[in-house]
Amino acid sequence: MSLSSPSPQRVPLSAVIIAFNEADRIGDCLASLAFCDEVVVVDSFSTDDTVAIAAQRGARVLQRAFDGFRSQKQFAIEQAAHDWVLCLDADERVSPPLREAIEAERARGFDGAAAYRFARLSEYFGKFLRHGNAYPDRVLRLFDRRRGGWRGTREVHEAASVDGAVRTLRGDLVHHPYRSLDQQLAKTQRYARMMAEHDFARGKRATLAKLVLAPAWRFWRGYVLRAGFLDGWHGLVYAYVRANYVRQKTIMLWMLRNGQRVD
Repeated sequence: MSLSSPSPQRVPLSAVIIAFNEADRIGDCLASLAFCDEVVVVDSFSTDDTVAIAAQRGARVLQRAFDGFRSQKQFAIEQAAHDWVLCLDADERVSPPLREAIEAERARGFDGAAAYRFARLSEYFGKFLRHGNAYPDRVLRLFDRRRGGWRGTREVHEAASVDGAVRTLRGDLVHHPYRSLDQQLAKTQRYARMMAEHDFARGKRATLAKLVLAPAWRFWRGYVLRAGFLDGWHGLVYAYVRANYVRQKTIMLWMLRNGQRVD
């Protein structure tokens, strides 16, 4: 990958990616980051060609044992050469309109902002979801690490935060989250367990009302109130799976409350 050279007129920008066994997706991710001054990939000891592909594309590759999504991402931004960082997962790509918006802000020196958020557009089994809980799904991924980072203790569904003004950019971060339905179900099961354990450690407890109502509300909110039905059968399946995630998480929290293991 040919990386651009920083010029005196613009703020240098580092892109950071965390990855594990992403040989089939990381190439496109890296290609979308060619406008950055450097790309850092923190790999969790992949067993496929992720490391070789990233190195061939010009990324600086570091390896670190995975101990949580938040911790891995915070480590990644600390390894960057520049203070302004753009954080991606290997299944994400910067779209051309988003790149233009970032470059425009960069040309102005990111004046007055500590961070930027933008919409994430997810592809779901051949269709981009543009309604429901799936979109716009705005994420804060471009920020000055001197004023924030991947804070807190929650290692799943992690979110960056900053001290200062946050602006919203036009353009989408394109997301290809699932290779198959089986992979999505396994991923949601893992995330549900991690969230249940996190919530239980913080003193949260599942109630019977939440066990019954929370999954139904997630489905109703996404599929009906936020018009997920406009995405056709893709929107229906997505809404059901996301509601099932809430059900799994709440059941696991209930089990932990009653002294049962969930792993």
